[in-house]
Parts: sequence; C-alpha cells; structure tokens
Amino acid sequence: MNGQDTGADGTGTGLRCLVTGATGYIGGRLVPELLAAGHRVRCLARSPGKLRDHPWAGDTEIVRGDVTDAASLAEALRGIDVAYYLVHALTSGDGFEETDRKAARTFGEQARAAGVGRIVYLGALTPYGVPEERLSPHLRSRAEVGRILLGSGVPTTVLRAAVIIGSGSASFEMLRYLTERLPVMVTPSWVHTRIQPVAVRDVLRCLVGSARMPADVNRAFDVGGPNVLTYRDMMLRYAVVAGLPRRLILPVPVLSPGLSSHWVGLVTPVPPALARPLAESLRHEVVCREHDIARYVPDPPGGRLTFDTAVSLALQRVKEAEVTTRWSSASVPGAPSDPLPTDPDWAGGSLYTDERERSVDAPREALWRVIEGIGGENGWYSFPLAWSVRGVLDRLVGGVGLRRGRRDAGRLRAGDSLDFWRVEEIEPGRLLRLRAEMRLPGLAWLELRAGTGDDGRTRYRQRALFHPHGLLGHAYWWSVSPFHAVVFGGMARNIARAAARNALKGPPAAAGRR
Repeated sequence: MNGQDTGADGTGTGLRCLVTGATGYIGGRLVPELLAAGHRVRCLARSPGKLRDHPWAGDTEIVRGDVTDAASLAEALRGIDVAYYLVHALTSGDGFEETDRKAARTFGEQARAAGVGRIVYLGALTPYGVPEERLSPHLRSRAEVGRILLGSGVPTTVLRAAVIIGSGSASFEMLRYLTERLPVMVTPSWVHTRIQPVAVRDVLRCLVGSARMPADVNRAFDVGGPNVLTYRDMMLRYAVVAGLPRRLILPVPVLSPGLSSHWVGLVTPVPPALARPLAESLRHEVVCREHDIARYVPDPPGGRLTFDTAVSLALQRVKEAEVTTRWSSASVPGAPSDPLPTDPDWAGGSLYTDERERSVDAPREALWRVIEGIGGENGWYSFPLAWSVRGVLDRLVGGVGLRRGRRDAGRLRAGDSLDFWRVEEIEPGRLLRLRAEMRLPGLAWLELRAGTGDDGRTRYRQRALFHPHGLLGHAYWWSVSPFHAVVFGGMARNIARAAARNALKGPPAAAGRR
C-alpha cells in the first residue's frame, strides 16, 4: 500500500501505538500505515534484528519482548495509547490453544495495568449458529482470544475477517498456486463453502481507523469485502483475472481437512501445518452478519475493494516484485531463534563445519549479486535433485519444505524467509548468514561471504555449520557428510562461475535484479 487509503486523520496529534507481530504478514504492513496516519509506533519483537532492514525501522521504536512474558510486556506497554494484538500460536503444535489463551490473558492484564486506552485485535470470522465445540481449533482459539481481550477491562476492538486477499498472504498464495498449477482439479467438498473474502488494504484501513474509536466501544466487528463467493468461485474468478484458461473443478467428498491439507502442501508453497487450519476453517460458511465497522471507520469513497480488484492488485505486486511482507515473514514456531555466536563456544559440545573457498574471476559486486540472489527461482547452484529431495523429506516430517521461495527475486533483508532457511544476518556486499528452519536434530547455519584475497583477487568463502543435538544429531551429520563434496563443493564452484558469467554481461538494468 502507499498510504493513500489511510492517510492522516487530522484529529490532532498522533497516538502512541504498540504493534505486536510486526515481523508477521499483517503487522509488517500495518506499521507504515500507522506512521502515514501520523501515529508514533513501537514494535514488540522477540528478535528485533528481524525488523532492522525494513524501510520504516528508523521511524519506529523497536523493543525486545514476548506476549507471554509479563515483565517485557509491562515495559513495552508503558505510555501506549493503542495496543495492536496481531500474534497467535497457530502452528506451534497441539498446545497452541493454551499458548494463545495464556498470551491473551497476560496481554490484557498488562494493558490494563499500563493504562492503555484501547486494544485492537485481528481475529477470524466464525460461522453463525455453529456451536463453538464444532469449530476448528484455529477458529475456536481465535474466538476465545477475542473474548479474553474484550473482558480485559481495556476497551477493545475485535476485527473478524475471513480470507484475506493480498500479495503474499497465505490465503492468496494457496488460491494462486492451486489455480495456476492445476487446470483440472479434484478438490475437497469445502470448495462449495460460501466465504466473504476481504482485501488486505481494507483490513489495514479498518485496523488504523480503529485506533480512534470512542472509549465506550468494546465489541467485535465483522470485516469483509463486498463479494460473497464459494472457494470454487474464487478459483474460477482468479483464473479470469490472471488471464488463464477456464479451470475444471471436480469436488469429491472423501478429502478430509487433514488429507486436503497435504494435497495443498504438495501443490502450493504453504506447508501442511499452515494449510490444515486454513482448510479446516473453510468447512463452515463464513459470511459477515453486519457491517457496523463503517459507523466508526467509513468505507472509502469508491467502496470496499471487490475480490477481482484485490486479486488484480495482488498479482501486480507479485509481477513488480513489490511484495512487502509474506505469509512466511513470521518465524516458524519451534525453529531456533538465537543467532550464531561470533566465536562459538559450545560448552564442550561439538560443532561440525564444512568450509570452502575459491578465487573468483569477477569483481566483488558481481559475486555479491549471485550470493544475494540465491534460492527461490535461482536455486542453490548444486545438485538440484538433492535439494528437492531434502525439501520433500522436510515436508513429510511437518517442516516448511523448500518451496517458500523468496519475498524479492534479487534483494534480501534480515528476517526474510528463503526456502527452508531464514536470513539471520546480512552485511551488503560482504556476508549472508542463513539459519536453517528445516526439521533437524540440531542447529544449522550456512554462511556465504564475498571478500578480497591477499593477491587482490575476489574470494568466495562458504561455511556450513551444524551443532548436533544428542546421538541422533551426530549420526545425521555423518550420514550426510559423504554428499558434502557434491552439494557444498558444487555450490562454491557454481557460484564462482555464475559470478564470472554475470561480470561478462555487465551490471543488471535495475540494481539487485537479474
């Protein structure tokens, strides 16, 4: 968004806003919208370094903390007028409902103690007339979190949205890949469920506008776009907007949410752990029963964005490589979060390394372009089959797999997801350090460096590190080490060659693009 949907409201000085979940899909887009509306923003993050390279980072205050930690919350909420609650433990395992429950209670208690004027929570639209015990765990937890915050003693706005359509959203990526990759689809019966999708721009407009609701407003609002569609309708209309031939959709009753989540995981980059709650949420009709939010946050002059317009805008963002946040922006629950120490001292533990170094017949700038462009559509420069098999194996054990891709084809920033890695550190022109988020019996990193040798030639340095957990971790390293010469050796060799080829072609037309 460019801010024009949610410009400054002209009602006096800006409010002091706390945004939790700023490393996530919605939070990362909300922050610049709040700034554009004239508010002051403080971001709460477990790993503040992930926000360092966002273009708005210098205009905000970033503090370390966690919504389950009362002490860090108390400090983060000090002096805050409006607190945005945009976190959930959706894919953290079987205990996610209890984690969500504890976090919401702690947040509400600390917000009340700090004298916060309003809490704004983005929840999920639930089906009318369906007993809560019949809801999916995802929807049930979202509804419970909303009730906890509404009962916190702090005036609260709960925005309940169904499918959010925007470049990079999990729902949009699922829709996009299913429709583009399958001209003929055998689909679950939930493709006939009626849904009221909403454009991410309209969600952000409502989030920003909710900051100035009157103090006596303490309730939930349904938030949706102007169209009510089945998922089948959405796929067919997506095909029209994207200029694809008409899709043939054949629903079958035998695909349960569990089975269909694995089907989605095979076809799309969205892993089964995230696809399952999305699929389960589509078992019941989710249509808005009211549009009362317009009393406090009026619709824009042209009205809410239609489904077709939302898809068109999202596709344009993808085409122009201007996807500011993605569904994979948030960390994978259970993945290691501590950075690699500069000089690892593993308290007597083992640290396995594989180091490679090569001279490169190219300037450092050409080598860096290759390093920063690694992964996604560009691949990993060695033994593609091995990388693909490793990605499939990771998916089979519940990991993210290799197909998360990249937010941007040529540029990276700290905190970006990159296939089954996460950018832990980036020093432009010099260092890219990736931390593994695949399922492993230990902690793993991959470092790629561009430098200059004593002879003045460009040098490429590559280091893979693995800290094993227990006997299984040691066994894992020794079982895969015979392949390192092919995988890591080939990577170093091919990156050096790619840099030399790119140097002969000259610099790209647009910085950072290839």
